Amino acid sequence: MTTREVQSRLRVVVADDERPARAYLLDLLRGCDDVEIVGEAVDGPDAVSLIERTRPDLALLDLQMPEVDGLGVVRLLRREYMPLVAFVTAFDSYAVRAFEMNAIDYLLKPVDASRLRHTLMRAHERLDRLDARTGMRTALAEAVAAVEDGRPPSLLRRIPVRRKDDVVFVSVAQLTLVVADGELLNLTTATGERHTITYRLKELEQRLPSSEFVRLSRSALVRIDAIQRVSPMPGGTFLATLHSGHRVNVSRMRARAIRDDLLKL
Repeated sequence: MTTREVQSRLRVVVADDERPARAYLLDLLRGCDDVEIVGEAVDGPDAVSLIERTRPDLALLDLQMPEVDGLGVVRLLRREYMPLVAFVTAFDSYAVRAFEMNAIDYLLKPVDASRLRHTLMRAHERLDRLDARTGMRTALAEAVAAVEDGRPPSLLRRIPVRRKDDVVFVSVAQLTLVVADGELLNLTTATGERHTITYRLKELEQRLPSSEFVRLSRSALVRIDAIQRVSPMPGGTFLATLHSGHRVNVSRMRARAIRDDLLKL
């Protein structure tokens, strides 16, 4: 047993939208003398709020929660509130490979008591290292990217975004413009609302209906119905003007697609 286990208990949060699975995991944790359960969350937004409010050492996150799953929780959490994380899954082969590759712990459902004990021991050991949380953030980011690269993309209906302390949902039907700025995406809606999320443009494009959105450049994705006019520019490129007044340069690489797909009667 490590020095930390003797001196303090591991503060743990559990997030799972299925009540029986959540109750079962909580019962297992209550049988561990070195664990303090600081809260349970019934969905992703609830998990984000709970983690940032209680600052646990470890979060056990269900991988398959609707709309905001375990990976979504990691994306939405502010960096300074990021705990150690172990994902709980009914078995997702893409995710398991990514977690193993990046040394992220995971538990397969139904959770085995001895395997849970191993996860708790690893958490104690990591908390003994001063750089544990920084290393966890880097490994989590790499694991999330690997999972999303490997999984077959599913179409989004709503996009979860942070608004101060809340998680709000932006309807894809209202989305008109997405512009990449480094690791961030700036979203604009038909009503003029603006939001920022941490996501890769390529990944978001794969999760939006291809019949409704068009890539205009390496950094811009636009709803086709939001384009008011397309103006030719020197060099064979175009400038797209949206109904909102936004202007988006069409890259040379995408100009041919615009001519072939949008400008043909």
